[in-house]
Amino acid sequence: MNDYGLSVLAQYGMKKAETRRTRGALLCRYEQGVYLLKAFEGSARKLEKQQELLLSVRASGKCQVDYFLENQDGELISIDRDGNGYTLQKWYEGRECDTKSAEDIRRSAAAMAELHNVMHLPFQADYGMRTLDEEFERHNRELRKIRKFIRNKGASNAFEKLFLSSADWFLEKGEEALGLLRVSGYEELLEEAHAQGRVCHGEYNQHNVLIMKNSAAVTGFGHWNFDLQTADLYRFSRKILEKYNWDKKVFQEIVRQYEKHRPLRAEEKENLRIRFLYPEKYWKLANHYFSHNKAWISEKNVEKLRILVEQRETWEDFGKKCFIKGLF
Repeated sequence: MNDYGLSVLAQYGMKKAETRRTRGALLCRYEQGVYLLKAFEGSARKLEKQQELLLSVRASGKCQVDYFLENQDGELISIDRDGNGYTLQKWYEGRECDTKSAEDIRRSAAAMAELHNVMHLPFQADYGMRTLDEEFERHNRELRKIRKFIRNKGASNAFEKLFLSSADWFLEKGEEALGLLRVSGYEELLEEAHAQGRVCHGEYNQHNVLIMKNSAAVTGFGHWNFDLQTADLYRFSRKILEKYNWDKKVFQEIVRQYEKHRPLRAEEKENLRIRFLYPEKYWKLANHYFSHNKAWISEKNVEKLRILVEQRETWEDFGKKCFIKGLF
């Protein structure tokens, strides 16, 4: 954040206060509260819809969120003297969810469920996600393409050798997940979600949940979309489970806390099971490799792939044991 970004604060009728840099933004403390000043480069139209969503959630009184402030001209985007756009958001004095804390994980799961209960807008196709079967099909196609590429050129480094030795197994899981999805009730669930205007956060993870003394706030709604809300539950759970070696008890506790506020239907549980069956992390690592400099691959990514391959039986066992009657 360049210092001249501070000049836009005058457009909100605020005097300069204590500020500090934080993750590509500026945290501003005033008598009125804490706010986040951030450069804006997205779609103004989507920002307006995001604000509509956030204000409706705020009005429900069920969840604290990082809504935007209007400047003195009633605009959500403020332009500085150099033509750069900025937004000012309501922020909270809290810390990110600690993935080592069982209590933080429980509170984050409960906050997600409460958010899902009140997060809806009239459906607009422009803000819908690619359907899950389209996504699975595209990812499988890319995995086959990367496998063929490495086979043709020859595996010359640790990442390529590890990928080539494991690709068939993970691709088989990807094809299995796609097949199950196509015979499930996914399309009906999606049509119902669209009819009800159900909205997903889109990036619900530990970094976007601020834990406070007696409550939690949810932030980072920039990827909101119309999708099944099980997508949020899957993403959050997967991030946590990767850190706990796919411990089914951790997942059961996440779901238990979630269902205290929003019970899951059988069809949603089946959709969640299919999402977990797909090797998304494997695809992400392969896609990163293919779309970046192949002459130099970081040891960190090699290590991530190695751990993923070593954990594949644990991951598969999690899916088999967790999604049976009596456990989930």
